[in-house]
Amino acid sequence: MKYKIDTKAKEKAYIQLYRQLRQDITDGIYKYGSKLPSKRLLAEESGVSVITVEHCYSLLCDEGYTEARERSGYFVIYREKDFLALNEKSDSTLKVKHSLHPTASDFPFSVLSKTMRRVLSAYGEDILVKSPNFGCDELRRAIADYLSRNTGIITKPECIIIGSGAEYLYSLIVMLLGREKIFALENPSYEKIRKVYSACQVDCRMLEMGKDGIKTSELKKTDADVLHITPFNSYPSGVTATASKRMEYLAWGKERQAVIIEDNYDSELTVSTKHEDTVFSLDRDGCVIYLNTFSRTVAPSMRVGYMILPEKMMRDFEERLGFYSCTVPVFEQYVLAELIEKGDFERHINRTRRMRRKK
Repeated sequence: MKYKIDTKAKEKAYIQLYRQLRQDITDGIYKYGSKLPSKRLLAEESGVSVITVEHCYSLLCDEGYTEARERSGYFVIYREKDFLALNEKSDSTLKVKHSLHPTASDFPFSVLSKTMRRVLSAYGEDILVKSPNFGCDELRRAIADYLSRNTGIITKPECIIIGSGAEYLYSLIVMLLGREKIFALENPSYEKIRKVYSACQVDCRMLEMGKDGIKTSELKKTDADVLHITPFNSYPSGVTATASKRMEYLAWGKERQAVIIEDNYDSELTVSTKHEDTVFSLDRDGCVIYLNTFSRTVAPSMRVGYMILPEKMMRDFEERLGFYSCTVPVFEQYVLAELIEKGDFERHINRTRRMRRKK
């Protein structure tokens, strides 16, 4: 069997195996209805434990690529033609969460204050200098490394743009893509997203949500050039897009030659134990812009966000907006870079996930 596990890689073995099998499924090597190798056979051939294979298969089932059939094994239920033809039922009863939008973080203050003192000691007067326009190299490298370890996003630090929160980055995207573009948003969605785009004089179209993401019928009829999505735990509906729906978004973007903005706010603090592929990591056409912030994971006062541009957009961004100064002080950038590089950020994320699962 061709499946190989790199024992020296930071990525866990079951995730490596999952990615290889998922690729074969989406490439049609394992067709719809076909049976995957038995857990014992795959474990023996790839040199891992049966438990590792079980974790891998469980993840494929959770993502909607396969299903387990009692006493028969695991079978592929993924079909490419389903991308734009998903079964839709009336979702008029779609419930909206009425909990408050997250505004606080329980990041340990002692760790934060210790890191701040360490940065002050290490960098001295360098914290007073002006930040490079796209952000400090230290933070951009740290984010790129963190994403590759935890989300499957592989990007160059040069493609990461640092800014003071998501709202500022939204406005940069509008200037990059042009105000004449039509933006489609989820309905319901976080109200401030629409308000920011409207303030930038952008024409916004609201697309109705279903139980697995934006309804296929809504995607088909919209004339939007840009699609803004929050595929993980969309606020306030709480909807998380399925694997097929995420691929549907990509198929829509490719067909329309449109741009997709993936807003992954609050995604790290999931209670789920399974890996969720970002739309950006699945993109092969360079049509997805990825956004996230540290305001939820570290502190609301930490007004630091970042976006990742596809490489093909970077030259245009540099020419049109490269003169814009970074709006985040270098001190905060160095602090965040230190938290990520020393592992404090990831320890906090893992600790918070465990606490939420217990609750």
